[in-house]
Amino acid sequence: MKKENYAFVFLLISNLIFTQTSGVGINESIPEQALHLGSSSGTIRIDGLNDSNDPYNGGGTNTYPLLVDNLGNLTLEFIPLYNSNGSDALDHLTLPSATITILNGDNDGIESGELFNFTINTNRASILEVKYDVSFEVFLNAAEIAISDKKARRINTYFRVNAGTRQYGVSSKCYNGGSVDSETGNYFNSCTSYINLPTFGTYTIRFYGEVSSGINRSNPNTGLATCVKFARGNDSLLFRLH
Repeated sequence: MKKENYAFVFLLISNLIFTQTSGVGINESIPEQALHLGSSSGTIRIDGLNDSNDPYNGGGTNTYPLLVDNLGNLTLEFIPLYNSNGSDALDHLTLPSATITILNGDNDGIESGELFNFTINTNRASILEVKYDVSFEVFLNAAEIAISDKKARRINTYFRVNAGTRQYGVSSKCYNGGSVDSETGNYFNSCTSYINLPTFGTYTIRFYGEVSSGINRSNPNTGLATCVKFARGNDSLLFRLH
């Protein structure tokens, strides 16, 4: 073998050793990672992720988030730990109705109670995304007599995790009846919230309703009669674990 052939083989082996220990550089003579692109303006193109080959690429001039699965593969498909989209965690057919009542002359004019709950399990620390749309109707009493005192009521909804006291996803509406022709019907509280679940385990998400009529000039025992009936419309509750 000629000397130049020996030299070529030596350089080839040296380059392979350098590549295995230092990474591969494209437009980069000293790669600092397993793959190092040295261009300041170039981009990476993967035909398998274009709109012709990947159903999660919507095409057009839009861009789409690039994700990594548990094997390190690049993908456009978003796969959370759990996703109830398309199949509500609870919908208007399964969401239990609940009633919260303030009696006339109530001490502080505020009443609250748990509306419903659901339990999830996670095998690692995660983020829980919750979207809810909960209906309610406002009356004077359980007989569904319309309110006619021309005074406002506030209806809050929120949820808590396990036995915690922190309120997540607070949403509020104000109802004000007339003197004669008060209207009744479904109103909705809606909200999206994200909760940090710090470790694996079982978590119970509890939804609450809170009704307030207030009191007259800070005088106790002047709360106004109010009856709010929840989950009587086309309600929905969706969640997914990230």
